Amino acid sequence: MTAVTNLFRTTIAGASAQSERRRWIALGVLCLGQLMMVLDSTIVNVALPSIQHELHFTQSSLTWVIDGYLITFGGLLLLAGRLGDLVGRKRVFLTGLVLFTGASVLCGIATTQGMLIAFRLLQGAGGAVASSVILAIIVTEFPKRAEQAKAMGLYAFVSAGGGSIGLLAGGALTQSLDWHWIFFVNVPIGVLAFVLGSALIEENEGIGLSGGVDVLGSILITAATMLGAFAIVKSSEYGIGSARTLGVAGAALALLAGFLTLESRIANPIMPLRILRLRMLMGSSLVRGMLITGMFSAFFLGSLYLERVLGYNAINTGLAFMPLTLSIAAMSMGGSSRLVNRFGPVTTLAGGLVAIIGGLALLATEGVGASYFPGLFVAFTLMGLGAGASFLPLLTIGMSDAPRRDAGLASGIVNVSVQLFGAIGLATLGTIATDHTKALARQGEGTLAALTGGYHLSYVVAAVFVAVGILAALLVLRTPSSPMVQETDEELQRIETIQAGEPVAQAA
Repeated sequence: MTAVTNLFRTTIAGASAQSERRRWIALGVLCLGQLMMVLDSTIVNVALPSIQHELHFTQSSLTWVIDGYLITFGGLLLLAGRLGDLVGRKRVFLTGLVLFTGASVLCGIATTQGMLIAFRLLQGAGGAVASSVILAIIVTEFPKRAEQAKAMGLYAFVSAGGGSIGLLAGGALTQSLDWHWIFFVNVPIGVLAFVLGSALIEENEGIGLSGGVDVLGSILITAATMLGAFAIVKSSEYGIGSARTLGVAGAALALLAGFLTLESRIANPIMPLRILRLRMLMGSSLVRGMLITGMFSAFFLGSLYLERVLGYNAINTGLAFMPLTLSIAAMSMGGSSRLVNRFGPVTTLAGGLVAIIGGLALLATEGVGASYFPGLFVAFTLMGLGAGASFLPLLTIGMSDAPRRDAGLASGIVNVSVQLFGAIGLATLGTIATDHTKALARQGEGTLAALTGGYHLSYVVAAVFVAVGILAALLVLRTPSSPMVQETDEELQRIETIQAGEPVAQAA
């Protein structure tokens, strides 16, 4: 009897260890997929001059290589996240990988402007479908606070630090080979992630489609977010206050109002409005938006400053941002979780945002003849430490009050807040920098001095946005009592009723 008991315990222990290994390897697969999509956001920017020369893009049409991707990516995040809750997040993630990888091949073999733009639209759709559910899979696979912090830390590093890696990779591939390879490099990564993901990621039991599919709601939210993304990303070209920008934004708001009205009246909405009442999710999304606005100004406008004012090439620009990437890595790989355990997530978040403000303030003092050491080095390091300290508590707080059944939708909202505020911040701060540069040029400033002055003003405005984020964090957010909310018996019964296809008065 003792031998049988020992054998049983050994078998259970072995199975448990195998399951533990599977979870962490699956996390690596999820982060690999996320890294591929994060890299794509910056790796293409480096290759734009080569793409423009070979395919004969005009400057205005070239923007669609970036904007097309952003519009479909931002437009499909909410719908894709909710589909993960309904039909299974693993299935949605793998489908997104196939779309993204296949579209990458098509982008790489594109020979005309129209082909490349069309395939970039498809690539953005694949990126949205895959990335929309990654965070939801992580929080359900790692429910315990300590292990969830480690998993979130890795995810945060990949999401925040991959951009500067993309600058390096884009510069290296474009200079050593040609621009086609910035897309082909996605293929082995995508195939590996698909094969390992199929074997290692566990599928969640979706809510199901038996209660009906909210087709009209799906169309409305997708159209609204795509139009909104279009208005934002093209505002720098057409003007924030132009009739075209305001008209498209107004149409997006009208569709959004129609969507919210519809969702409040049907039994099985694609986006239950209860999600909007989650204080931690919505509050953290606002704070994240302020943070992203500051980081985008440093990253994209900082890249322009290094290239246009200081004369850095693409590879040197990527290397210049390495202190930011390495600082994020140091904080994400344990530093941030230790700070959260000691001081709490809100205090850690506020401290990280203060560090980002310090980095932006330093950038605003660097002039035309600035050397990399110590000013730029310290500024990028401060911003990396601040971002690394901020992303983990934001993710933990944001997902803490999201019920498991809505984790995919909550994950989509987190991603939308990044894309939405990133696009708004970049358009706004880019316009501020451009207008101030023109004003300084009219006053007789030299080209480099005028450019630098424009960037300086945008850094100051970005610091104000981050300061608003600190205020919002202190007023709205609180320490979560548990990593993720469990459904009550009443809610579970309600879900089962919807799955069975029985009428319900209102699901929201």
